[in-house]
Amino acid sequence: MSESAIRIGIVGAGANTRLHHIPGFQAIDGVEVVGLCNRSRESGQRVAGEFGIPKVYDHWGHLVTDGDIDAVCIGTWPNLHCPVTLAALEAGKHVLTEARMAMNAAEARAMLDAARVRPHLTAQIVPAPMTLKQDRTILSLIADGFLGDLLAVDLQGLAGSFVDAESAIHWRQDRDLSGLNILNMGIWYETLMRWIGPAVRVMAMTRVNVNRRRDAQGRILSITVPDHADVLCEMACGAQARLRFSAVTGHAGGSEAWLFGSEGTLRLDMETGKLWGGRRSDAGLTEIPVPPEKQGRWRVEEEFIGAIRGEEPVTHTSFEDGVRYMEFTEAVTRSAQSGRAIHLPL
Repeated sequence: MSESAIRIGIVGAGANTRLHHIPGFQAIDGVEVVGLCNRSRESGQRVAGEFGIPKVYDHWGHLVTDGDIDAVCIGTWPNLHCPVTLAALEAGKHVLTEARMAMNAAEARAMLDAARVRPHLTAQIVPAPMTLKQDRTILSLIADGFLGDLLAVDLQGLAGSFVDAESAIHWRQDRDLSGLNILNMGIWYETLMRWIGPAVRVMAMTRVNVNRRRDAQGRILSITVPDHADVLCEMACGAQARLRFSAVTGHAGGSEAWLFGSEGTLRLDMETGKLWGGRRSDAGLTEIPVPPEKQGRWRVEEEFIGAIRGEEPVTHTSFEDGVRYMEFTEAVTRSAQSGRAIHLPL
């Protein structure tokens, strides 16, 4: 092991960690993935053997306090993001945590506070990846006045599927594991913030269409995490936004976002990845090419290591951004439960 290498420990080796984080770190010069802790030692050993990781831990607490580890990548469900982050920062480790920053806004703020008192440590959240390719082009169009004044936003994060009442409970449907997070709402709101900034007022209605599911052991559990949400937002930029997130909208197609301005309209179709736009004088929308030089890409692991080395700042995604989307997530729940508008920040 090189004395100058940045040594990474992995807590939670789910699909995204195995697909992106571990191989991403291993592809960077001067970076070594040296330890791993998964839900069981058996599963941890299996992943460690697959990727040539030398050390497997029985508990994440042993990993984050190991002096041979410089940085911790957290790939667990949201219920562990806060405790592992706090312990890792306390132990002097840099932290990259998977999206859905935390269970709620209070946990997110505790994570941010812990990071702020340790500015020498890098703290980063895995970003919403869906629009990395198109973000720079959309931002350029907005900055160049393509839309004029932004008036309204219509965003749908849809699975395009009919309600599934028979499948076993997924961790996203388990309140104890996912907290106040609903479907893909957090990552879509993070994306929206990149384009136009945050919301200042939220009104929401949510629904649980399947309120009981079986777990892997066959036990029947109550479901309280909504599978459909309609949200109205007043944005800080002055626009009004209508957001829909759903797992029960059969044949609705996939996710898309519309930005309506006084002089132009933009539409991003996530089924095709194509960006469309039209100005007041146009007959309709036409496809807007996304130039290769403006296309973003997945570089989470590179950015994390670059920030640790002092070579670049964290842009995708900071703990400050994570707090904003967790406050939005909590505001949706508060509004749905109370029937009232909730002002942001909380």
